[in-house]
Amino acid sequence: MKELQGAGVALITPFKEDGTVDVVALKQVVAYNIERHIDYLVVLGTTAESVTLTKAEKQLVMNTVEEANAGRLPLVLGVGGNNTMGLVEELKTLDLTGYTAILSVSPYYNRPTQEGIYQHFKAISNASPLPIILYNVPGRTGSNMLPDTVVRLAKNFDNIVAVKEACGNMIQIQELIAKRPKGFLVLSGDDITALPTIVAGGEGVISVIGQGLPLEFSSMVHEAMNGHVEEAYVLHYKMQEGMQLIFEEGNPAGVKVMIEYLGLAKPYVRLPLIRATDALKHRIVSFMESIVRIPA
Repeated sequence: MKELQGAGVALITPFKEDGTVDVVALKQVVAYNIERHIDYLVVLGTTAESVTLTKAEKQLVMNTVEEANAGRLPLVLGVGGNNTMGLVEELKTLDLTGYTAILSVSPYYNRPTQEGIYQHFKAISNASPLPIILYNVPGRTGSNMLPDTVVRLAKNFDNIVAVKEACGNMIQIQELIAKRPKGFLVLSGDDITALPTIVAGGEGVISVIGQGLPLEFSSMVHEAMNGHVEEAYVLHYKMQEGMQLIFEEGNPAGVKVMIEYLGLAKPYVRLPLIRATDALKHRIVSFMESIVRIPA
């Protein structure tokens, strides 16, 4: 699955002031990332505020990204949740033409055991017509999918091909890299651990900040994957402040300030999320001004 290596980005869903999906802005965000060497795009992930989109809006987002992408980059679709039976039924009806893989988060809120997580993804694997990227994000789900569970899934199901690992614990990530079967991809799910994960033997990242700094971020990832670790760390430290800033008041409020600075979309989010405060916005803009100069 070389299509899933390198710098992927979890796309935002831009909104207009009236709360509707901003199709024009979404196309601009997609084009901006394609032109600046991002390797693949993730549609309807957490960063897309997918849990507050209607079924019709999700289809609109999918159609818009597919049209803007025009087959240029691989596409990954977020299909996850905590209702296993519901997801199985959804996978039977979704038109996944044009997608390379699905990204499916470990069940949230229910807080299943490791065996429950395993059985959930077994059901997803049996229902999915596409390769699956597991997604472990304990800070959101309330449970941690441990390396032994990931390795068990990877060994037992051929269409489970990767994990987006956002545990934030490099010891756990290194254990996973050491134990995984050959060919199984370990992708960072946190911008701040992207470079350390690649250096430890991982294959890339699904990023948030990458869509606000696609050229710089993709350069960092590609330098690291080519073995140019010192050059990659120069770029990492250049972006490190931004990696922290954009999560201070929740995702995607922070990265949407970056996108607004670039002139691609407005920073509107949907309740229960709220826009970044003026204080945080000022700090993010100052950070962006230090890296990206926008012509007057």
